Amino acid sequence: MQIEKYKLEEHNQQFLKEHKRKLDFITADKPNAEAIIQKLVDFQVAIPSWALGTGGTRFGRFSGGGEPRSLEEKIEDVGLLHALNRSSGAVSLHIPWDIPGDAKAVKALAAQFGLRFDAMNSNTFQDQPGQKHTYKYGSLQNVKKDVRRQAIEHNIEVIRYGVELGSESLTVWLSDGSCFPGQLNFRQAFQHTLEGLQEIYAALPADWKMFVEYKAFEPNFYSTTVGDWGQSLLYASKLGPKAYTLVDLGHHLPNANIEQIVALLLMEGKLGGFHFNDSKYGDDDLTVGSIKPYQLFLIFNELVEGMDARGMDHTRDLGWMIDASHNVKDPLEDLLQSVEAILLTYAQALFVDRKRLVAAQQANDTVVAQEVLQNAFRTDVRALVAEARFRAGAALDPIALYRSEKIREHLIKERGAVTVATGL
Repeated sequence: MQIEKYKLEEHNQQFLKEHKRKLDFITADKPNAEAIIQKLVDFQVAIPSWALGTGGTRFGRFSGGGEPRSLEEKIEDVGLLHALNRSSGAVSLHIPWDIPGDAKAVKALAAQFGLRFDAMNSNTFQDQPGQKHTYKYGSLQNVKKDVRRQAIEHNIEVIRYGVELGSESLTVWLSDGSCFPGQLNFRQAFQHTLEGLQEIYAALPADWKMFVEYKAFEPNFYSTTVGDWGQSLLYASKLGPKAYTLVDLGHHLPNANIEQIVALLLMEGKLGGFHFNDSKYGDDDLTVGSIKPYQLFLIFNELVEGMDARGMDHTRDLGWMIDASHNVKDPLEDLLQSVEAILLTYAQALFVDRKRLVAAQQANDTVVAQEVLQNAFRTDVRALVAEARFRAGAALDPIALYRSEKIREHLIKERGAVTVATGL
């Protein structure tokens, strides 16, 4: 389904007068508002192919109907999101959940919607139908060489698909680890994993990046072979200049200081990308900004400061992607909310008075430092984000338009009420 241009215009006309009033209010005393609006127009967040269907828990999934039945329909759904907010201009594929049967046709379809392909994601945490060797006891860490070889060849296959689609990066997340003491030789597991990653790294095209993702626990609960940012950084440093750490906000132990992790990885030039979500307990994969919005702001504060310190392009030099799983929401509405939360937080971080913050830090003035950050966090930037959408040709209120056009009802009518998206 596509949104007709006249529908967007009719929708925006309803909200335009009130929007202009709010925009005038915030821009009246914000001299850098125009520059921030342009940064928001430029900023894009990749949509993962697996987030377009209902997610869930280990206990079950409850499809809301109208889920995409193929990669082509997933691309159509991302195209719909991008038409609504003009900030979802990339797709991140997970292989083998979404293998492109005809890569040339898939790439052409994506281009019709103004989409490009972001990082490719491999899967060695599940056994697939017809797979020769099991990953029950790990993939790249496995004590059996045949299993490790199978995992290596899968990642190289994923790279080949990515080359055909125009992607420029590979994300490797390993569920490898152990559930009980004594089950695993830690040093041997690390060495096996490193050797496997080195083979995969050697297969990267010259202009590609490898993102090594980490996770504190799950599905293994005693040890994880890439369990934290330090282990990921160690792998990335040993691999070479094309290898980076990828931060997933849900992959930390409770109360981890993620903003400090971000700052140090940026300082070392080894932060490659972000998977955005939110959590109350662990890897909950909830809507971005729904639980800990201030933590998200503090992370973005370090991202903006650290990227600017290195002269990095906010739009292109890091990989920005959502990684969420939702059981009780319409997946498309959830993604619209997540992209909105990311843009709002990014805008707030851009409003931080850097000169005043640095002066307070140098003077050990804790009170002023806190005030600077909280003043930016408490700034209502919704009108700026809406203006960025409006200038880009999107909806002032994407969810309102999504609902008024009864998009989910149309998708159910077109695809059926009991469709279940591939993956997850």
